[in-house]
Amino acid sequence: MSTDEIVFEVRDGIATIRLNRPERLNAFTYPMLDAWADAIETCKRDDAVRAVVLTGTGRGFCSGGDVRAMGERHRAGETAFERKQSVHNRIHRIPRLLEDFDKPYICAVNGVATGAGLDMALMADIRFAAESARMAETYIKVGLVSGDGGAWYLPRLVGIPRALEMLWTGDFIDAREAERIGLVNKVLPDDTLMEHTYAFAAKLAAQPALTLRLMKRAVYQGMRMDLRAALDMLSSHLGVISTTNDQREAVAAFNEKRPAKFTDS
Repeated sequence: MSTDEIVFEVRDGIATIRLNRPERLNAFTYPMLDAWADAIETCKRDDAVRAVVLTGTGRGFCSGGDVRAMGERHRAGETAFERKQSVHNRIHRIPRLLEDFDKPYICAVNGVATGAGLDMALMADIRFAAESARMAETYIKVGLVSGDGGAWYLPRLVGIPRALEMLWTGDFIDAREAERIGLVNKVLPDDTLMEHTYAFAAKLAAQPALTLRLMKRAVYQGMRMDLRAALDMLSSHLGVISTTNDQREAVAAFNEKRPAKFTDS
């Protein structure tokens, strides 16, 4: 992580990845994407990290890829294959890493989220939004298809008709509409968004870590399985969890009506 375009820190078991190009509404560059991906990999390896919060600096969450840089690549004569490779190797590194990331990944949409910036928010497990946030799949405005996974994530969250409406029109929706259609979990006043997000992350960080991780695996993997395969997977998860110190402590605390003290990573 060799760029100041990403601020990364870990405190009390919660990692923060903050996009830090406020003058460009946090439009991402390739060095920014590389640092972002490195941060995710660090969170995956570090057992001290129990939850991750993604947010942006300033009045925007993320306005997607930097359109100025896109124009420069066109002028430089980038071929179709070179463009495909750069998208695959740099931009798509984020969703590929998150596909295998089983810790809680929470997005605080603090402002405008458009195009690939909105897609990056869709990759989170949980999304909270500021009341002032506005969102749009703006690829159509610059003559592009949804290239960062939005066409995959969006219909799974809001259904195919709403997803196509957003993708085909590029129209903005406000935070309340995003909440109504299930795009975000909750809308908060701007000045309490981060307080709420970190309180939620702290609540998760205090839970038994392995249980949280296996629950996340069960949900995402179960969406691709038939019932018999999912039940077989869940029986394996239960078998593993039942042998942990945290599970024994949770049962003891429940029976003794006291707060649990978890130790397993």
